[in-house]
Amino acid sequence: MPLPRRSSAKAIAVPLREQRDPLEDEARFLRSWLERPLVTGAVTPSGRLLARTMASYVDPRLTGPVIELGPGTGPVTDALVRRGIAQERLVLLEYNPDFCELLRRRFPRATVLRGDAYDIQHALRDVLGGPACATISSLPLFTKPLEQRLDLLRAAHDLMHANAPFVQFTYAVVPPIPANSATYTASRSNKVWLNLPPARVWVYRRP
Repeated sequence: MPLPRRSSAKAIAVPLREQRDPLEDEARFLRSWLERPLVTGAVTPSGRLLARTMASYVDPRLTGPVIELGPGTGPVTDALVRRGIAQERLVLLEYNPDFCELLRRRFPRATVLRGDAYDIQHALRDVLGGPACATISSLPLFTKPLEQRLDLLRAAHDLMHANAPFVQFTYAVVPPIPANSATYTASRSNKVWLNLPPARVWVYRRP
């Protein structure tokens, strides 16, 4: 009896995007950190649980693009896609040119830009097309003066809907941007102990 024929669709199917290799990504991050420690800020990418925690603050039902600052090799980007955010809505702003090329392969329908996140207004002025519904940041904020961190938060909020979240993780005990302010609110997640090192997510909103 002849074997059943496989469908031609399965025979020609190709992956939609390049798959992540965690060990290879860690090696990329380590090389980047050794070359530019103040830019990369970490020696390993965000862990899966931390990435999921950050993505959980984005509501896929809301309209508008989702901005990601410092996506690196894309662990949080992947969590956003799994959360239900279409790649077409993702605007990824990354400084490292090698990471930009990797992101374009892994998320071919996302908008990947090489630029300085601390000049976010200039970098994104021609690509958003409307207010964003969230900004997700993996930037090493503590490498910058407080005033520059506050400027970044104000600039990001200017690009978003009212009350949209600016989501930032940190390994530090203190918040990366002060929690007490008359112009924005701040909340925090439980510590993500399974991340290495353990981290916490802070969420800043402007009414």
